Amino acid sequence: MAEKAADIEWALSTLRARFAGVVWAPGNHELWTLSTDPVRLRGPARYQHLVAMCRRIGVITPEDPFPTWHGEGGPVIIAPLLVLYDYSFRPEGTTTKAEALALAYETGIVCSDEAVLHPDPYPSMDAWCHARVEETERRLAALPPGTPTVLVSHFPLTREPTRVLKYPEFAQWCGTERTADWHLRFAAQAVVYGHLHIPGTTWEDGVRFEEVSLGYPGELALHPERPRTVRQVLPGASADQAAETTTAVTNSP
Repeated sequence: MAEKAADIEWALSTLRARFAGVVWAPGNHELWTLSTDPVRLRGPARYQHLVAMCRRIGVITPEDPFPTWHGEGGPVIIAPLLVLYDYSFRPEGTTTKAEALALAYETGIVCSDEAVLHPDPYPSMDAWCHARVEETERRLAALPPGTPTVLVSHFPLTREPTRVLKYPEFAQWCGTERTADWHLRFAAQAVVYGHLHIPGTTWEDGVRFEEVSLGYPGELALHPERPRTVRQVLPGASADQAAETTTAVTNSP
């Protein structure tokens, strides 16, 4: 679903009114600059505009101090991330970004990001992605060693979830190899992500990965067996801890 800035604010405000806390991990759709959106900001400037909006309505963003969840097995750091993609999830038979993109255009499997997601002032999405990875990695590495985390990202942090895509050419818009070991390096109790529209639970290196996309209306009819409910990632908090319980939003349509 393509979102205008006003639509994003409405959705997050609605969630904020219903949950004790909301954590926002932005995805590609929120960062699109659409001809129908009065907000004409592009790339990082649009992102910062949305961060300011989230702060105004009390929603936690990747630019804010990481919140701490308290409950059974806690405390656990909830870390919302924006790390984007750098075309390193390449289709089989390709070894460079140019080859991967050429194959995508040849087969007609091209993400709309190429037309409406702009990285400027960075020279490319790769450059913006690498800047985001470096900044995010610095913040995660500053946590005390072994601090339990839940990593929340719109884009998958590893390549594995993309291997089941019907169109493998699309994987290059799904993440970066630079985050492949973060679930181990940063003591993830769980990794939460969206983007692929293939909801479910998988395990990598003993760590639980939750894909929490709700999907488009047409996908609901095609795949009624897929989970369509809010998922509990950590054990419940007690009543006096409920004020610190959060729901995470990863731009799942």
